[in-house]
Amino acid sequence: MPLVLHKLQIYENMKAFITGGTGFIGSHLVDRLLRDGSHELRCMVRSKEKWLAGKQYTKVEADLNDIPEISKAVDGVDVIFHTAGVVKAADTCTFTMVNVEATENLLRIAMKHSIPKIVILSSQAAAGPSFDRAVDESMPMMPVSRYGESKKKMEEMIHEVADKGISVSIIRPSSVYGPREEDIYTMFKIAAKGFFPIVGKGSGKPISMAHVDDIVEGTLLAEKDRREGVETFFISSERGYSWHEISDATSAALGKKLMRINVPESAVKNVGTIAQTAASFFGKYPVMNEDKAREMVLSWVCSIEKAQKELKFEPKVSLEDGIRDTILWYKKHQWL
Repeated sequence: MPLVLHKLQIYENMKAFITGGTGFIGSHLVDRLLRDGSHELRCMVRSKEKWLAGKQYTKVEADLNDIPEISKAVDGVDVIFHTAGVVKAADTCTFTMVNVEATENLLRIAMKHSIPKIVILSSQAAAGPSFDRAVDESMPMMPVSRYGESKKKMEEMIHEVADKGISVSIIRPSSVYGPREEDIYTMFKIAAKGFFPIVGKGSGKPISMAHVDDIVEGTLLAEKDRREGVETFFISSERGYSWHEISDATSAALGKKLMRINVPESAVKNVGTIAQTAASFFGKYPVMNEDKAREMVLSWVCSIEKAQKELKFEPKVSLEDGIRDTILWYKKHQWL
């Protein structure tokens, strides 16, 4: 019995360092850890606190290139959650610098300080699209975007650099939606006007989608996995959804009938090119771009069998409940 109590105490009052806590997934992770009361939190904040404002944590004013400050911040912590990264950028160099090089710096700092556990957020984009079957962790990575390529290089770097004694979990979330999300939000914004675009014919190509609460749950289960070495896990819904299913769930959440509009794949690619070209005149890289267009015309279904077996992960938020929760939040905060 005393041994059991000792093990339980290991996961109470732990010190955690979090990068990306002001972002979408990172802020929900912070909320969950604060609600559980099991961790003392140190969060890296570059400028604005955003979703962290008013919450109980120690602010670390730094960016991912500030090695001395991060070294001080991680001293004595039990776990690092690395959720920071860049999703869209005008040049490949930025993806490499932030997603690969900064992650390597953090990993080396963690090893220097003998931090036993680090959980790193990657992406399904690193693995690439699915074709005839759901992708899993054993399959070769075949990204189709610069973002996905940078995450692939990040994962390869982790396997090369990580010492045998450290425990590293790489989390590959699928498409993630939920309160505070700003990209998939565009789809709900269009739906609120009564339209639901579907890329391609019929119900479109299937996609794995997970509510942010399930991604956080999988991340915390990975934290408790203290096996030495590097392990990779897809965290997502139990299956892929058709766009008709997503449309129906959105329609029910909005309480209105939606007109489905099938958009030819060629048109999506053209829109991505035009949007990216136009954005170059204004200095802001658009959500819709050539990389995003390449991804939108493909199928994105992943298998969570490994996470189910080894982490005991099971998604708890249904598509219907998750979309309803998300749309209610958007309405409450006047995004819709």
